[in-house]
Amino acid sequence: MRATISRTVSSIVTSPGLRAARRGWHGLGRALGGQAVVHYFHQPDDPYSQLAAQLLKPLTDAYRITLQSHLVSPPDASAAPELEKLNRLARDDAALLARAYGLNYPAPDAAPKDAGANGDALRKRLGHYLSAMFYFEGEWYWGVDRLHFLEERLHAVGLSKSKGPFKPIAPVKEVAFSGKPGSAKGATLDYFLSFRSPYTYLAAPRVRKLAEHYGAELRLRFVLPMVMRGLPVPQVKRLYITLDTKREAERLGMPFGTVVDPVGRPTERGLAVLHHAIKAGKGPEFAESFLRGVFAEGIDAGSDKGLRKLARRADLDHDLVERALKDESWRQVSEANRTELFSLGLWGVPSFRVNANRPHWGQDRLWAIEQELQQLDGNKR
Repeated sequence: MRATISRTVSSIVTSPGLRAARRGWHGLGRALGGQAVVHYFHQPDDPYSQLAAQLLKPLTDAYRITLQSHLVSPPDASAAPELEKLNRLARDDAALLARAYGLNYPAPDAAPKDAGANGDALRKRLGHYLSAMFYFEGEWYWGVDRLHFLEERLHAVGLSKSKGPFKPIAPVKEVAFSGKPGSAKGATLDYFLSFRSPYTYLAAPRVRKLAEHYGAELRLRFVLPMVMRGLPVPQVKRLYITLDTKREAERLGMPFGTVVDPVGRPTERGLAVLHHAIKAGKGPEFAESFLRGVFAEGIDAGSDKGLRKLARRADLDHDLVERALKDESWRQVSEANRTELFSLGLWGVPSFRVNANRPHWGQDRLWAIEQELQQLDGNKR
């Protein structure tokens, strides 16, 4: 029953039809002669806000919109349970993004004029918790990384000032597999993953292809999901992640939306099998099978039938699965991986690290991992 409810609710929530209806409803006022209003929520000491604020003028120059900026406070502990780690990570990550997009960081002078409304209250009423967020007619877009989705939508509803082809001011950064195949042989690529993370699902096939293309050793470093480690994940955060994953999955051409939440026993069983699959040289295949099954195909990994199916298509036999389910040693490995993840200043997944380089958090940073793998070959010449 739980699996059936999860499949049904997730399919409805991520339905393109529901999204189209929601957009139509929100756009009704604009269609009747109202303004196209984009809300932007800015936290002055947030590195991602400092980057996003530099794109406000280019945004209004490119689109017929009324932009309202609102000052907000940092997220509360339930939405950002490791805020100190997040702040440290954000500073390094923002510097990386600034170089990639030709922006300035630090840029404390980039704070926009406040529209005067109570930013925290408005952000909460509209349904979010972070800063550097753009809101337009029912949907949220985070910072530089998601601005292209907002631009695509503004262009689609005829708000672009340009008559030419669509050209976003903040184009998406993605892996290109453009370097020499096998150029980073001898390198290690650590991949910290969780079986309850939809972003881990999005990253799985690409990080495997990256390792294969550049000849790096892919090491799967599995950890328990945040909620199973005692870290809260509020409902508003889960909803945003689900909807954000849906549009990212569409961009990547990956199925997503028929979900059976693997929290609890399904994840534990999956990690037990993954532990043995890694030893058998089938770790990436099983990880991808499991993640696709629970996030796109509605497979209940908590059932014997479901888990056997996920294992079988990764070429894992019945005996291996049975041995894995009787072996609790995966728990020690998972805890060791979590300890190392925290020692690197991170706490969430997916996260990545090439050799002993600075780690990166998020499937949005695979392009940075590719750059590091490419540089390894250049350093040898």
